[in-house]
Amino acid sequence: LNSTLYKPLFAFMEKRDADIKNDLDQVGSNDHEIGALNAEAEQIVNEAKLQSAALREKVVADAKENANSRLDSKRVELAAEYAGFEKALDKEREELKNSLLSQVPKNSLLSQVPLFSDAVKVKLSQI
Repeated sequence: LNSTLYKPLFAFMEKRDADIKNDLDQVGSNDHEIGALNAEAEQIVNEAKLQSAALREKVVADAKENANSRLDSKRVELAAEYAGFEKALDKEREELKNSLLSQVPKNSLLSQVPLFSDAVKVKLSQI
């Protein structure tokens, strides 16, 4: 009875235990592989985040540089326009002054009345 019943039964049970142990070992090694793959994926994601942050900083710096360059060129342009405007204004002021002085006779009341002279000066300074 021992050789026909128990030996094959024990052999089957030992084989089954060995198979279960092998399966558990494989699951353990799969867990290790999964952990390694998760760590690798996490590292890839972190590197991608760092690269995207660096790229974002570069894009922002380039945009700021572009904006500053455009602002500087516009400032130079406006300064040149302003200088031209001041020059034209001074020329007009001088022409108006000469025009007003040419309309006043030499022996006029201008030399006698300081109020008129002050009024002309005020008008000229307002122009």
